[in-house]
Amino acid sequence: MQSQFYTLTDYPNGLPDRALFKLETQTLPDLAEGEVLIRNRWLSVDPYMRGRMSGIRTYVEPFELGKPMEGGAIGEIIASNDSRLKVGDIVTHMGGWRDIAQLPAEGLTPLPDHGVPEQAYLGVLGMPGMTAWTGLNLIAECKPGDNVLVSAASGAVGSLAVQLAKAKGCHVVGIAGPAHKLAWLESLGVEPVSYRDRTALELSDAIKLASPNGIDVYFENVGGVCLEAALSQLNEGARIAVCGMIESYNAQAPTPGPSNLSQLVVRKAKMQGFIVTDHWASYPYFLNEVAPQVAQGKLTYKETVKEGLESTPDAFLALFEGGNTGKMLIKL
Repeated sequence: MQSQFYTLTDYPNGLPDRALFKLETQTLPDLAEGEVLIRNRWLSVDPYMRGRMSGIRTYVEPFELGKPMEGGAIGEIIASNDSRLKVGDIVTHMGGWRDIAQLPAEGLTPLPDHGVPEQAYLGVLGMPGMTAWTGLNLIAECKPGDNVLVSAASGAVGSLAVQLAKAKGCHVVGIAGPAHKLAWLESLGVEPVSYRDRTALELSDAIKLASPNGIDVYFENVGGVCLEAALSQLNEGARIAVCGMIESYNAQAPTPGPSNLSQLVVRKAKMQGFIVTDHWASYPYFLNEVAPQVAQGKLTYKETVKEGLESTPDAFLALFEGGNTGKMLIKL
């Protein structure tokens, strides 16, 4: 059995060049005890993967040059040397960026049955959805009646965060760019605000118009002008959950911090970063709360789907150009 997979040929400086991603082929060895063979059906690309291309360990090990890259995936077991898993089982795992994965069975999770499409477990019911739920509930301690602001609000994480906040009875403002993304947010009952061609001061004024009573919770995905604008609109005791700062992921030099960071002191606000894997013990609670709402159509989600293994690098790079609405996926 042969496997096609992507490797990274060098660590990029700035936005990765498409040429750094190399598609290779390998003949797989016989299955060892406890291993399974998986034919991937769906692959996930996510902004956090850019950090793994730095060559530096952060909260996760970097990709090794010349070695198969990794990422979330869903696939069907086509051969098994483990008694717990059988041929035909559908599983989630981290053997993405490839068509055929040979992995230890202990790293696989059989797909739950909640009556939703299987790829939802890479998006709204997977890591992005769990991130939204964790940041909103466990980090920002969002409560009914809060005024909530979410940046990158039409993305895989942000789009669930705004809906979970709406379900709590919050007033919700979502920051996005293109008109079609703003229109989608409005259809969800969210006050849409565009960041396009706006300074931090201009964006702050737009947020104030959308939320005249200030901001109690800010779900941060972007950084830069979005963070500076949000800090100016904080209420006393506000909470900021820092999920990511995608604006700086491809920066070639250190990015300056917000000029008004002192607002954290003035407003007696709390700002906390988090990594969702540290909270994975709560995943069953997230599924129990969110999966029924997704299955019943009470929570909606969008996917941007690219076809074929060869599209994986381009799909990843498109994340940094606003090329996705909702979850970016590759269908094999």
